[in-house]
Amino acid sequence: MSVFTNPSSGAADQAAAYVTAVLGLLGDRNPSDVLREMPAALSRAIDGLSPEQLRRPEAPGKWSINVILQHLADSELVGNWRMRLIAAQDRPPLTGYDQDLWAERLHYSDGDPAEALERFSALRRATMRLLDRATPDDLERVGVHTERGEESLGHLRRLYAGHDLLHLRQIARVRSVVAGAK
Repeated sequence: MSVFTNPSSGAADQAAAYVTAVLGLLGDRNPSDVLREMPAALSRAIDGLSPEQLRRPEAPGKWSINVILQHLADSELVGNWRMRLIAAQDRPPLTGYDQDLWAERLHYSDGDPAEALERFSALRRATMRLLDRATPDDLERVGVHTERGEESLGHLRRLYAGHDLLHLRQIARVRSVVAGAK
């Protein structure tokens, strides 16, 4: 299992390794810049792919680009909700979720890639409005994640930026396989 796998039932050490790895992808880049650029970066990453290529996984049991897009849209919905809870409430609980169960049970493979990108982009604009208005004190406010413990708004901003970079890398990898396949 990859360190970038993030099941909700993972042990605390797995969750910590995931967070460290994702934040490592971000490095010293400005998280707000990464978050703001993601909708355009996603559009570029999938430009020129056919519907069949978007739906073809790189290997059996792996996610297609379409599934990744559906995941990103739902992840943005969850992230926006978590950030709003932290901004508006004192130490709210932040529920984890199993991304693979969401992909399966919410039928990501049947989703429309263009619609997922549109949904992601609209939600990201709302996320950026919230983050752009956040004060330094707001960024220090915390919620309590069910698997990872205390997470500040500033930490979530960095984590979601790293998550963006993780999935851009994944899309590039899948694209290299499916674009070359006959």
